[in-house]
Amino acid sequence: MMTETDTHGPNPFVFIVGCPRSGTTLLERMVNEHPLIAIMHESHWISRFLKKRTGITRRGLVTPDLIDELSRHHRFHLLHMTRQDLVRLIPSTEPISYADFVAHIFDLYGQRAGKPLVGDKTTGGYLRNIPLLHGLWPRARFVHVVRDGRDVCLSMLNWKKANRAAGRLAIWKENPVATTALWWEWQVRLGREGGTAISSDLYYEFRYELLVDDPAMQCNALCAFLDVLCDDAMLTYHEGRTSTQPDLSANRAWLPPTPNLRDWRIQMREQDIELFEAIAGDLLSDLGYSRMFETISPATARVAERFRSWWDVDRRTTTASHDTDVPQR
Repeated sequence: MMTETDTHGPNPFVFIVGCPRSGTTLLERMVNEHPLIAIMHESHWISRFLKKRTGITRRGLVTPDLIDELSRHHRFHLLHMTRQDLVRLIPSTEPISYADFVAHIFDLYGQRAGKPLVGDKTTGGYLRNIPLLHGLWPRARFVHVVRDGRDVCLSMLNWKKANRAAGRLAIWKENPVATTALWWEWQVRLGREGGTAISSDLYYEFRYELLVDDPAMQCNALCAFLDVLCDDAMLTYHEGRTSTQPDLSANRAWLPPTPNLRDWRIQMREQDIELFEAIAGDLLSDLGYSRMFETISPATARVAERFRSWWDVDRRTTTASHDTDVPQR
């Protein structure tokens, strides 16, 4: 496995990861207001390029093809740099590793933001590949945002871009609740497994519900993990940006941390709660979330088992064409 050579600074400093619809954007915006930390938004390409060896030799060295592929990537504009900037990051006298090349991209992003520490917020793919990213940058920290899966389900059911996440799975049209339960459990379990594979001082599980209930306390706890002083700007990230325009999502309206934006207890049908808990109830309990159903009815248990069987057999093939980070079994 490739490792960094310590020829660069502390970057990548932190990866904010989580299952989509778990509040990662909220945390990204708060951390990005810290005077020392800049957070890139949803790069997606880091693990994908490595897995596909896009412009990367078997020894982990960068080739000119990587410059071409990255500069054409649909999220390249979010880096706020040019193709020529990338070219200048590659030494003319010696080869450079992929780990160092990406680290230099982070460094340049931070220089232009006027901040020494740079992270990335990317859901899904990076959450499922914590050990891979740790192998590239052994000092990088990972903040895993966890949210009650039933509230994630409510958000997913109302999300116009669900087809980019759980909605891409073949069983979504038949039963989106069961699909989201399976998908949420898969994402969170892989993230937690990846976190246990690295040292505890590099992995931090961050609860969305605690953040919205007491933002100041949770920001202090997060900054202690990141080993930086907390800054009040993290709590005022929304000021001057919040919109009262109707029908905007919480993210698009730039709302402050707001409890009960989703509440499965009153917004979710009981039969949907029971099905979700039949599929992902063990993980809910492991995470400390209460369950409504102590006993699952036989009829719901049969439905859950049918969808679980589909997931175990067919999920890899139906998702592989959409997600290059889907692990092979």
